[in-house]
Parts: sequence; structure tokens; C-alpha cells
Amino acid sequence: MIFITIYKTNRRLDPLKFASIDIGSNAIRFLLAYVFETDKGPFFRKGLLLRVPLRLGDDAFKLGRISIEKEKEMIETMHAFKHLMAAQKIISYKAFATSAMRDAVNGPVIVDHIKNTTGIEIDIISGEKEANVISGEEIPAFIKAKDKILFVDVGGGSTEFTYHNKKKSVRESFNIGTIRYMTDSIDKQEWKRLKAWLVEHKLVGSGIPILGSGGNINKIYKLKRRRNSDLHITTESLRSFYDQMKSISYTDRITQFNLNPDRADVIIPACEIFLSIIERTDTTKIYVPKIGLSDGIVRSLYADYLAYK
Repeated sequence: MIFITIYKTNRRLDPLKFASIDIGSNAIRFLLAYVFETDKGPFFRKGLLLRVPLRLGDDAFKLGRISIEKEKEMIETMHAFKHLMAAQKIISYKAFATSAMRDAVNGPVIVDHIKNTTGIEIDIISGEKEANVISGEEIPAFIKAKDKILFVDVGGGSTEFTYHNKKKSVRESFNIGTIRYMTDSIDKQEWKRLKAWLVEHKLVGSGIPILGSGGNINKIYKLKRRRNSDLHITTESLRSFYDQMKSISYTDRITQFNLNPDRADVIIPACEIFLSIIERTDTTKIYVPKIGLSDGIVRSLYADYLAYK
């Protein structure tokens, strides 16, 4: 838990401010969030969301380490985030690094260097903790009420699974991600391990509803959603979107669908990963409540704030 100077609010409607930093394999995300404490409980609202496409996975998965150039970019980015947090007078923050930094042999050294040069403390978290933070995020009641559901968060370097039923929650992380896919860095054993995990928990052919998380599925949902869609996209719609993306050029994906350059390439392997999971589980719907690691971090910060209050 990392605290900066605490600024007390005198009015009930003054929001509490927290910040999360998610250092992923494709991009680094900074979220400034407001929490309003009301009679009905806390109300969370996103204030500022920044996304810096550093592509750490290009180095980590190809070379096994983060290059000097990428490290310099990380340091400059952390300097910028520190100034933002000071200007906004946040209560606390957490910075988590995931798959690319887990794989990079010089990840811990870079974390120390960033702390010494910027003051930002970064935790390189396990895949299991990543899944735990993401699945701990608040989800709509109509989804939570289901007897069982499978969280699937597809990132650049890994895919996190959380299987919920009325009796238990089981979490697992697999080194299967969009940047690994594009750099041909996915070990075939990971696919076998994933299949075995689905078999172990009797999810193969189960038709279990999937709750999708991650920037790619959020973007697909935004492009394909219909009114009153109950926060979901159908598997047929996902397959149609995948076929459409594959049939046009990288440039056309940017110009016709307004995709960021660093989204226009990874969105295809993201579709392929989701579709491979769908084929194994025989799922017909993917719910997309647009939650992620950054949101889960903010909720954990608020919980810590209440504990130390």
C-alpha cells in the first residue's frame, strides 16, 4: 500500500481521489478515479484515463528483457504520472506491472530504478493476483446472480481466468496474450494447460456465460453493441467482427473503425483467443461490463482507505 500526502475533505460531497497505474504488455494505463461517499454507499466515477502504448511485450517476449529505450520511456511516463497525482492531491495509488515485466529478467532492476528516479513504487504481481484484482471488481447484479460464470481477461501477455459458482471461485493465469501471439511466443504447452484446466472444472461444452475483460473486448463491444443488448455480444457477432477485421488492411481498421494504431493489430489475435475459448466452452454470449485491472485497483485502494481511516 502506497500513500502520498492525505488531503482531508470537509464536505460530504467532496470526492475522494485515487489513482491506479496498470503496466501491461501492450500499454500503460493511468486511471484517476473519484469516490463519492453517499448514504447508499460509495459511488465510483472515472475522472481521467490515460493510455500510453509502450509495447513492453515486444521486448520481453522476444528478447527476455526490457530494452534501455523502453526503460527510459517508462521513467518519463512515471514522472508524468507523479506530477498528475500531486496536482490532483490524490489520497493513495498503486502501480502494478503484469506479464511483460514478469517475464523480463531485468524487471526487478527497472522497478528499483524507477523508484529511485521518480519515487513511484511498482509491484510486479503474479497472474493469480492479477486475476483476483480484476474479478474483485463490482459487476452488474444480473450477471452476479447467475449460478456460474467464467471471467476471461485477455491481455497482451497473459489471459486470466476466474471461474465462479455458488460454492467456490477458482483462478488461473495462462501465458497466452495478444502480443505473445503476434511475436509467436506462446508455448504450445500453455494451450494444453488451458484445455486441461477447462476439463478439470467441467467447463468444456458447458455453455457457461463468459464475462470478458480487457481493452480489445471492450472496443469490440463498443463497435458491435445494440440497444438493450444487456451488456453482451453474441459469439456470432464476434465471429462476424473477426472475419471483417481479417478481410481489411491494418490501415483500413484504423480509418474505417477509428482504432488506435496499437489496437488495430492486436484486436485480431484477441478475437482468436476469445473464439478459441468459446469453441471449447460452447458459449453463446460474452458479457462486457467494461471492467479491468485499473478499476479493481481503485476499489482495493478504497477498501484500504476505509481500513486505515
